[in-house]
Amino acid sequence: MAGSASDDVVTTSSETTEERDAKKEEVDENGADSSSGSDMVQEIQMKHPLQHTWCLWYMENNRTKKWEDCLVEITSVENVEDFWSLYNHIKLLSEMKSGTDFNLFKKGIKPMWEDQFNKRGGKWMLTLDKYQRHTEFDRLWLDMLLCLIGEVFDYPDEICGAVASIRGKGDKICVWTRSSQNKAANLAIGHNIRDRLKLPPNMKIQYVLHDTSATSKHGNVNAVYEV
Repeated sequence: MAGSASDDVVTTSSETTEERDAKKEEVDENGADSSSGSDMVQEIQMKHPLQHTWCLWYMENNRTKKWEDCLVEITSVENVEDFWSLYNHIKLLSEMKSGTDFNLFKKGIKPMWEDQFNKRGGKWMLTLDKYQRHTEFDRLWLDMLLCLIGEVFDYPDEICGAVASIRGKGDKICVWTRSSQNKAANLAIGHNIRDRLKLPPNMKIQYVLHDTSATSKHGNVNAVYEV
């Protein structure tokens, strides 16, 4: 893990992206590691690659720092097995402290409004009641992660990533999309979220624009769509 975020995120030790890359480079340079070549090939063949590489980011709100400096990239996953290894080593959302975020985004996209892939987009936002943190939050987030890495959404190229925000007033799960102007894609993705997460009829999700979220002082923004 990078920086001081490790104790807040993981339940046991885990490698950073840099450590994993360093090991890969060492293997490439030496031509072998402790495993035989055939064992390595067999291990690679047994893994199930994802269509995209996904990066997990952690954010802890700290008003003494710039927002970007609060973001820490934990690691990346490129196959199903590595995803489950990661998930089993990080804390559940219900165990995290208020004011923190988990972000799972496609490699090359930062979980920031200012990122070139996000700045013209928006997000589908699901807001939970306080009591749902210990009843629904963890299940909904895992289902969302599986939707992302499984590429189950219509218009998958419009998907940038998802954010889970732990907040005292109410936790949130958001799906970020690339273009707020693509109405057909965004509405389809909204209905995908409802169906895949099995949301009850009384639990609405709203689509808001990043630029209006960024300029809102009190977090109150008008929804463009609601499903």
